[in-house]
Amino acid sequence: MPDKRPRGYQPDWQPRLHTLELLASIEAILDRYAGHLPISIRQAFYAAVSADVLPKTERAYKRLVEVLGMARRSGRIPWEVIRDDSGARAESPLAFAGPMAFRAAMYRAAESYRRDRQEGQPVRLELWCEAVGMVEQLARLAGPYSVPVFSGGGFDSLPGKRAAALRAARDPRGLCILHVGDLDPSGTHLPRALAEDVAAFAAAHGGRSELVRVAVTEAQVERYELPVAPTKATDRRSFTAAGTTQAEALPPDILAQLVQVAIEERRDTAVHEAVLQQEAVEREQLLSELER
Repeated sequence: MPDKRPRGYQPDWQPRLHTLELLASIEAILDRYAGHLPISIRQAFYAAVSADVLPKTERAYKRLVEVLGMARRSGRIPWEVIRDDSGARAESPLAFAGPMAFRAAMYRAAESYRRDRQEGQPVRLELWCEAVGMVEQLARLAGPYSVPVFSGGGFDSLPGKRAAALRAARDPRGLCILHVGDLDPSGTHLPRALAEDVAAFAAAHGGRSELVRVAVTEAQVERYELPVAPTKATDRRSFTAAGTTQAEALPPDILAQLVQVAIEERRDTAVHEAVLQQEAVEREQLLSELER
């Protein structure tokens, strides 16, 4: 039996009235978060749930996946505004079309020259998230502060935890890990295990580390009226919250605000401004040298 699902572009797509209404709501959501694009389908779904556009059911989520797929195939919604976290990642070898292309690349690199903006700060910061798909979004928030972003899903990422401990040991200021994860048994126990293991590894190498929960917390669920789901009956781990909430349920602008506040609370503004001034001077020096 032939597969009737759409393939390739679908410029002649004619959605029904109820689908058009859903698309209008999603487009309004994308406009609202224009400064935080791309967002994931899950984030768009939670925004639609909060706006009473969709019910919080797996069936409604699957429908949104299908509708957004067709909306992008048809050209109604731009491809670049939706982030598909399930997509494959690839690495391409660095190559140039010739010496002129190489020189142009060097000039572009000099234009974007940046010092380590954590230089001189009281503590070294890292931002960790439970979901791999959130790395790109969080990196845009943390990048201006030179704060690296890591995904730390799972209890068994021993190499990742030890690597963090070694980074902590190399820096006399110590390491502060800012953590973004789901509010559920895993999201509660995982950061605790992460904090304890990294601290133990770091201590063995003469370093120190701490972990700070940025999101999601019970207080944030109540304050921002985030959707909750019951805890799985099969999960026997201790969990005191009234229900579970995914990190992607936080509106992108609220998440950005929480991350920015967590970073800036641990930074010296005057030191940051001095590094930016030095960075600007050195950037001009590099560009002048390349122009000669």
